[in-house]
Amino acid sequence: MFIFKGEEGTALNIAVTSREAILTQCRRLVMNDGPAAINMRSVAAACGIALGSLYNYFPSKTALLTATVESVWNDIFSASEKAPDFERFPDAVQWLYGSLQRSSVTYPGFFTLHAFSFAAQSKESGRQVMTAYFDRIKQRLLDVLSRDAHVRPDAFDDAFTMTGLVDLLFSTVVSLVLRKEEGILPLLEMVRRTLY
Repeated sequence: MFIFKGEEGTALNIAVTSREAILTQCRRLVMNDGPAAINMRSVAAACGIALGSLYNYFPSKTALLTATVESVWNDIFSASEKAPDFERFPDAVQWLYGSLQRSSVTYPGFFTLHAFSFAAQSKESGRQVMTAYFDRIKQRLLDVLSRDAHVRPDAFDDAFTMTGLVDLLFSTVVSLVLRKEEGILPLLEMVRRTLY
């Protein structure tokens, strides 16, 4: 519920009444209480609206959960749209690690596999949303790698492709974030020795 001050300094409670405002409240619930906090009653209460009103925006718990997962991933990776144009591939890998690490602090528990299991029905749609965002980030890494003029001409072949390297590094970075590793210097050094 948003609180505004009235003319005489009294608090006026304004109910959340848009889909985006509801999703903002859902992201706050995930930030504060984890993904399990998302259910129709808790979201309606956080938004200051009747449960029936919430159903006007999200016809089911599954629809609400799917929209919340998508909203969180969008928030996590919105920085990717504003990321600098990296000259060297290891800089992009470092940026990815930093972005995911900061997001794992902002949205505790969201990166665990359980984040996509808060409702059995929403598991597949949550995975599809996650996969779409992951594919966008992998494509961004692939673009940087393709443009990196410092990569040895013989670095890649049919057995060791750019796409294969990006997939491997992406999975490794996500795994390091899940394990709460404090840095990725060995990984970056391996990339440098492999490519340059």
